[in-house]
Amino acid sequence: MASREFFRRAGLTMALVLAACAAGAGPATGDLERRIVDVAARVQPSVVHIEAIVKFGDRRNQLTGSGVIVNPDGRILTNHHLVDKAEKVTVSVPGIRRKFPAEVVGADRQTDVALVRIHSAEPLPAVKIGSAADLRVGQWVLAIGNPYGLDGTVSFGIVSAKGRNLAVPQTLNDFIQTDAMIDQGSSGGPLVDLDGRVVGINSRGQGRGIGFTIPIDTATQVAAQLEHGGVERGYLGITFQALDRELADYFGVPDATGVVVNSVVPGSPAADAGIAPRDILTRIDGVAVEAEKEEDLNNFQRQVAALPPGREVRLEMLRGGAARQVSVRLGTQPKIEADEVESELGFNVQEITEPMLRERRLDSSRGALVNFVARGSPAREAGIEVGDVIVQVEEAQVANLDDFRRAMAAVSGAPRFLIQAKRGEDTKFLLVKPGARPGEAPPEAGETSRIQPPEPGDPTPRSDGP
Repeated sequence: MASREFFRRAGLTMALVLAACAAGAGPATGDLERRIVDVAARVQPSVVHIEAIVKFGDRRNQLTGSGVIVNPDGRILTNHHLVDKAEKVTVSVPGIRRKFPAEVVGADRQTDVALVRIHSAEPLPAVKIGSAADLRVGQWVLAIGNPYGLDGTVSFGIVSAKGRNLAVPQTLNDFIQTDAMIDQGSSGGPLVDLDGRVVGINSRGQGRGIGFTIPIDTATQVAAQLEHGGVERGYLGITFQALDRELADYFGVPDATGVVVNSVVPGSPAADAGIAPRDILTRIDGVAVEAEKEEDLNNFQRQVAALPPGREVRLEMLRGGAARQVSVRLGTQPKIEADEVESELGFNVQEITEPMLRERRLDSSRGALVNFVARGSPAREAGIEVGDVIVQVEEAQVANLDDFRRAMAAVSGAPRFLIQAKRGEDTKFLLVKPGARPGEAPPEAGETSRIQPPEPGDPTPRSDGP
């Protein structure tokens, strides 16, 4: 069914374009056709097929997608969601029969950008990089990728919108929206203008002619930082919400725009500057903060994140209706991607990051959070559950993943040992017997899944460090 829809949409798009050309709404049909053919022929050799083996709990899945060669030395741009925590990544280059083992140089969840690299004896065909800043709504573009395993597929459409904010947790992008098809397997491939320049890296499709692309300017900036060890972003240390018209009227500032501070992280740059809950932030370094709706909040997050840590910024705000200014020296955004440890006893734990404290409503970052328990495992038999926070193994305190590794190594080979875990407001003592081989238990909802972030619409306030 998915393939049938793909071909139906492709035929419909081209039929509409040709009809418009025939009616005099654009260049002659022959000229347009030659341009599309020429651009596709130039770019297709640079669009690669990527396969990643990713482990989810106790299962390994093969994910497939696309990427684009941006440097003859084998550097390739693709998506974070394709290669994140992959155990093995391979790349197929058009015209070369063998598969290349690939190194994941780095991946960034907040922009869905990843940089991988392969090594070839010969220079590889690299694309020409353009700029999304020059794109106009209505401009024609091509999306090239490998939807449903169909390598080198070209689809044709327009730029439907720019600056789209999506309700995707921990995402900072202002996406390009296009009706050029971005289907399963297309993500990571390029969006190209009719001069053959890459203007975006395709990220996700919503079906029926709605796809979203990462601006190439963002992708290349992030890739450059990933090559030098990782992305650093500015950080205030607040959670906030949109200042809608009703709230603005309640606070006595009906004409104001900005964001309302919900909470301030103790010891953060915002706390040091004296920012407090109920403050309304209206400008940052002279640039207006505008967030009347929830979907506008990403704009403020990007404003803060785009600034370098250590920079002093001027915040203008309203407190009790009165205008104030404060100077804040930005910190470095805390880590948002949690490291994970797999136990041989059938459970995985991950570190507790600052975003996780808010999402899981935990009262401390100490401990190791259980995010997977396998059916029929000693961990399951002991009563360990997803969401438990392990704080002690026998006499060893567990404050972080390093403590957990050492504590588990110390009890290796023991016929049984005790784990102390926090479960909500309760404390549980769980006796683990590594040699136990219980029968298969029926699956329970969510037991073989990793902990998922809140769904869009969760009432948890937004943070400047997602």
